[in-house]
Amino acid sequence: MHEAEKLNLEQIEAFLQASEDIRFEDQTQAQVYQWIDRLLRQQQYAQQSRKARGLLRRYVAKMTGLSRAQVTRLIARYRAQSELQPVAYRRHRFAQRYTRADVDLLAAVDEAHETLSGPATRRILEREHQQYGKPEYERLATISVSHLYNLRQQPRYRQRRLTYTKTKPTAVTIGERRRPDPQGRPGYLRVDTVHQGDHAADKGVYHINAVDEVTQWQIVAATPRLSEAWLEPVLQRMLRQFPFRILGFHSDNGSEFINRTVAKLLNQLLIEQTKSRPRHSNDNGLVESKNGAVIRKHMGYGYIAAQHAEALSGFYAQHLNPYLNYHRPCAQADVEVDEKGRQRRHYRRYQTPLETLLALPHAAQYLRRELTVATLQRIAAVRSDTEAAQLLQQAKRKLLQPTTARK
Repeated sequence: MHEAEKLNLEQIEAFLQASEDIRFEDQTQAQVYQWIDRLLRQQQYAQQSRKARGLLRRYVAKMTGLSRAQVTRLIARYRAQSELQPVAYRRHRFAQRYTRADVDLLAAVDEAHETLSGPATRRILEREHQQYGKPEYERLATISVSHLYNLRQQPRYRQRRLTYTKTKPTAVTIGERRRPDPQGRPGYLRVDTVHQGDHAADKGVYHINAVDEVTQWQIVAATPRLSEAWLEPVLQRMLRQFPFRILGFHSDNGSEFINRTVAKLLNQLLIEQTKSRPRHSNDNGLVESKNGAVIRKHMGYGYIAAQHAEALSGFYAQHLNPYLNYHRPCAQADVEVDEKGRQRRHYRRYQTPLETLLALPHAAQYLRRELTVATLQRIAAVRSDTEAAQLLQQAKRKLLQPTTARK
């Protein structure tokens, strides 16, 4: 279409006769209108004869692909306005009756009355204008209930009425939120769980880790599920493996321990149950450090199927727990208080949990009735520390070999 509007009438007629099958496409409306405007101006359309105007109309239709009727309308618009420009389309809109100020006013009323029902709010708006004579309520006083709800859905109303409600914590009466105070007595346990990974949709085994705060006596067990039915017998077996009476049971706020079944079990055994406080990450720090130093060190991070929980529990009871308590030294803290009252921990003593237990004043008073100090010493003397560790490694290789093969 480059300079096609500059052709004279003879050239246009010859072009039309020679290009009957030619069609022009991919032209924007603005380009078409501009070209028609230039053509009509160049050819002085209003001064041409009837025959020449018909020739020009056919030329416009050929070049633009418009219908004859549309070409006639465009030429008529050009002659009426002396130019041809696209007309911006505007969708029909109903007149807006309620302004932004009305929406803000409705939001203020709803905020004051805490968003009453539509009919009640409409009555309030009506009374504000008719009874109290407030002119700003003139339009809202006649609003329908259905349109009142429409205004409440507008973005401006929602922004005006945007409110934030803090999450309300659910009160759980099981366990007291505080850090246990054993006062140098054994029997106050810190308990936590360790999950041995997932494989596709299958859950891995769960390790239950319990550590005494004073002596660091540690008992580990395994369970295929964390439900109350599975956890209760596991906890009963674990508590029986400690050589002293259990006085306290401290855990985080997980539902595996904060539930009615565990609370009933501990209540029957006269064991005090406590749970970690918010924003006190060190409340259960002792057992969490043992999770990495003991369980992850021996069991790793790979997936172990839940079906091996019983075999793992047997391995823990026969090999790992005796090794941890009779043959594995732990760092024991000596707490010193400076002149400003600050406590400082110094780790200079390394001794097994049994040695720490027996070093307590009158250690025999804390033991179960069926146990004596001589009995514990005899168990520890059956094999040396290294022999116990070697036996532990042999049992672990035997345990994990078929487990790894079936993963």
